[in-house]
Amino acid sequence: MSSAKIRGLPGFRDFFPEALALRRHIFSAWRRVGARYGFTEYDGPPLEALELYTRKSGDEIVGQLYEFEDKGGRAVALRPEMTPTFARMIATCAGGLAKPVRWFSIPQLFRYERPQRGRLREHFQLNMDIVGETNPLSDSEIISAGIDALRELGLGAADIVVRISDRRLIGALLDAHGIAAEDHVPVFGALDRLEKEGEDGVRGRLAAQGVEREAATRLLAAIRLPLEELAAAHRGDEAIAEAAGRLSTVFAHLGATGFADFVRFDAGLVRGLAYYTGTVFEIWDRRDELRAICGGGRYDDLLKALGGVDLPALGFGMGDVVLAELLKDRGLVPGTPPRVDDYIVCVSDGERPLALGLARSLRDRGRRVLYDLRPRGVGRQFKAAHQAGAGRTIVLGPQEVERGVAVLRDMASGEEREVAIETLARPPGEARGEEVR
Repeated sequence: MSSAKIRGLPGFRDFFPEALALRRHIFSAWRRVGARYGFTEYDGPPLEALELYTRKSGDEIVGQLYEFEDKGGRAVALRPEMTPTFARMIATCAGGLAKPVRWFSIPQLFRYERPQRGRLREHFQLNMDIVGETNPLSDSEIISAGIDALRELGLGAADIVVRISDRRLIGALLDAHGIAAEDHVPVFGALDRLEKEGEDGVRGRLAAQGVEREAATRLLAAIRLPLEELAAAHRGDEAIAEAAGRLSTVFAHLGATGFADFVRFDAGLVRGLAYYTGTVFEIWDRRDELRAICGGGRYDDLLKALGGVDLPALGFGMGDVVLAELLKDRGLVPGTPPRVDDYIVCVSDGERPLALGLARSLRDRGRRVLYDLRPRGVGRQFKAAHQAGAGRTIVLGPQEVERGVAVLRDMASGEEREVAIETLARPPGEARGEEVR
């Protein structure tokens, strides 16, 4: 048998206590915001039929998946995203759900990609979705929830920006510039590379799709315009006017909510995924030092394609890996709270039975209590109490116990006082006099 050390797999994380504390901090904030917005939490299996993902994204996604044949001969994959599972689950009970449906989930997802800062082969993700509503107010509502999921963690308008566009608007813009409908999806993909490759790189991609250089230049100039100017520059085009009007309504709702400083129009944002049908958005850090923190949009046709239920829907995914990096960069990772309220110090082993009963009583009250598991000197017990972050020590000595008292020491101030052991040991609901603090 080999004695070589077994290491964790690349791109997968060990959550040591401090890392797990940060994860719980993020999840707790997400759950609080979900509750405030009236969302109900759900979950699904981490293993699904491979077809669920290829039907949505095509066979090319297989290379990014942890996929295999199970012992029953089924082609399966670890979930790389939650939306297909969400669609499948909604389809099973759509008729009995009050609309609009508001669900959220925090699944662990898996993709076989090259690990880098902000991207691993596994991550947790906040998914929030609204089903059964087409009004622009639902678009602003889901974006607001995404903003608040970050505000709850201490991030403000100086830290993050939401870039918003609309696939219908950009589709109408492509039509206006003579790009055939069958070429829209690859052109969307080309425009989605604008931030990374610049205009020259995108021109090359557009040329590969048969878009002439002059038309590409006009198109790139148009998508740099503010929303109002873009609509004005194409006055008379009803499709552009309608899409721009709807998006303007979304921005107006976000302004009324108080989020005007968080959002901006970005016609270059199309999100390369073909299933988006309307509003699309991404949340980025203002310094552009990290990957997108969040991405989402409207996908009115996807539930029908995946689950056979024809319902409009929109939502987003927000990953914990990039977000954790941003919180660290901004100094917003909370300190580790003390893990112990009380540390019981026994001066001699004769106080051990009393310490055990007292610990039980205090724990029944919800106190976090530790004591030494082996006989040690008082000094070493106090050192252990300090290392555990105890708020106070309860010292049980022979003479004090004989008088029915214990010595309480505040570990921060060093102040000591005597308290009746009977008071400390009273069961919950029976405490009188000296309260446990």
